[in-house]
Amino acid sequence: MSEPAPTRSKSQLAYHWLKERIAGEEFTPGYRLVLGSIAQELDMSVVPVREAIRLLEAEGLVTFERHVGARVSMIDDSQYRHSMETLAVLEGAATALAAPHLGPDDLRRARDLNRRLVESLDDFDPRLFTSLNHRFHAVLFAACPNPRLLALVDAEWVRLGHLRDSTFSFVPGRAHESVREHEAIVDLIAAGAPPAHVETAARAHRSATLAAYLSHEHPDEAPATAGATTAREAT
Repeated sequence: MSEPAPTRSKSQLAYHWLKERIAGEEFTPGYRLVLGSIAQELDMSVVPVREAIRLLEAEGLVTFERHVGARVSMIDDSQYRHSMETLAVLEGAATALAAPHLGPDDLRRARDLNRRLVESLDDFDPRLFTSLNHRFHAVLFAACPNPRLLALVDAEWVRLGHLRDSTFSFVPGRAHESVREHEAIVDLIAAGAPPAHVETAARAHRSATLAAYLSHEHPDEAPATAGATTAREAT
């Protein structure tokens, strides 16, 4: 018999409730989080709600201003850049650790999702592409045996969703390169490439998206990409 799932504490319930609403843009940047109202909505005291907000503040999703209170963090390009740089490292490592545990069904699912991404290019919808893109990457890193690393990757994905509705809204041309890199990463994993090669390819893939965004929005700040190793070069 399977063991029952652990019961979430009230602070955890409040944390996930708030995080879902921030990620879903129900609570938009600048939205004031009134502890008493949230506690009443969740039928709990303000203590676990305050604890939840402190966790979200640590993740950068909430800011606390003296004499004002807690608010959903405003969008900041520097935060977006930092999250993308962080995710490149974390997701690259998680994908590399997951690679030996991915079976034929996992790789088939990843290829199917990438095929849907390719098909979506003809009638491009940045939000749909971003959603499918997240699902594709989740297939590749979900088997990572390190739960703490997985939690960090998930947290950065949520933060990115808050900071940018879709990077591909700004650089739609990047989507064509992205799907080609996806295929190359899957090919590496299917061929049993060394984890270091998989990590390099996954990390370069994420970094290339950031570089494309910076080149478009802040051309003077775009990092040099000449030394970046692409997914194909990692083979």
